Amino acid sequence: MRAYVTTWTLPILGAMYDVSVPHASIADLLETAIEPLLSYEFFPPRSAEEEPRFLNAVEKLERFAPDFVSVTYGATGSTRERTIGATRTLARRGVPTVGHLTCVSQSRQDTTEALEAYRSSGVMNVLAIRGDMPGGPTQPWQQHPDGLGTATELVEFIRERGDFCVGVAAFPNVHQPDNDPQLDARIVVEKARAGAEFAITQLFFESARWVELVERVRARGSDIPIIPGIMPLTVITQIERFASLADCELPPDFVAQLRAAGDPAEVRRIGLERAVRMCHELLEAGAPGLQFFTQNRWQATSEVISKLPWNRSHQASSSAASLA
Repeated sequence: MRAYVTTWTLPILGAMYDVSVPHASIADLLETAIEPLLSYEFFPPRSAEEEPRFLNAVEKLERFAPDFVSVTYGATGSTRERTIGATRTLARRGVPTVGHLTCVSQSRQDTTEALEAYRSSGVMNVLAIRGDMPGGPTQPWQQHPDGLGTATELVEFIRERGDFCVGVAAFPNVHQPDNDPQLDARIVVEKARAGAEFAITQLFFESARWVELVERVRARGSDIPIIPGIMPLTVITQIERFASLADCELPPDFVAQLRAAGDPAEVRRIGLERAVRMCHELLEAGAPGLQFFTQNRWQATSEVISKLPWNRSHQASSSAASLA
C-alpha cells in the first residue's frame, strides 16, 4: 500500500504549525474497503461569487463521510487555476482528493505543470481523461500540436512522472461516434494496462449498462474496479442536457414518465426514485462504489444517499473538520 502524506502549515491557537495528514490512494481504498465507496465530483467555481455555493455543497455533503472527492478540470488559463485552487481547498479538508486532467488544449508542458501543482497540494490521485472539445462530444477531436492524443497516452505520461494513482473514464453507454461497445471495453483495458488503477463511468440511467460494461472488460482479462457515476435528474429541462452528457438518449420509459408528470415536484420525485432504484441495483450487482456528479449542489445527492443501505448518516471525521 502507498502511504501519501501531505503537510499543511495551519493556524492553531494563534500560531502557525506544520500538520502532516496521511491519506491513501484510491486503489488502496478500493482494495481494503469493507463496503462500497462513496465519492463526489465537484466543479471549480467559475467566479468568486460562485465560491459560497461550492463550499456549501462540500460542507453539506461531508456529513455522509465520503471516501474521496474530485474536481473537474478546466483546460485554459484562469479556469485551470480555479481547478487547482478548488482541488487544494478540498485536499485541505482531509478527504482523499482526485485531481482531473484532460488532453484538451494542453501541451505536455501544461500537463506537467498541472501535475506538479497537484503534487505540491498533496494530491496524488489523478483522473486522466481525453476530454471533449468545446461544443461537446460531437465536435471533431483536435490534438494540441505538442500535446497528447488519447487518455491511454495521458495515463502513461502521468505514471512516468511520479507515484500517482491514476483513474480513467469508462462508458456504459456506447461511446459516440464509434458506436462499438467492444471498442469501449478494449480502450478501458488498454488504459488499465498503461497503469490506470480504477475507472469511473460516464453518466447513465440503466443499471444493466454498467453490468454489461463490466462483463465486457472482465472478458478481456482486466479486473480494474469500475465505479458507476450517478446524477439524479430533478427538472424536466435536464432531459436533453443529460442525454448530451450521457452521450445517448435517455431510456424511453423514463422520458415518458417525466413528460407525463403533472408538476415540477412530480418530476423531481420520479427522477430521485429512478436514481435510488438504480443505486440499489448497482450495489446489489457488486459495484465497488458510487460516484455522485453533484454539479455543486447537495440536496438531491443527499436525498439519494440517505435512502441507500449505507451507515453514512454521521458527521465527517474530526480530522477533516479540523482542517476546514
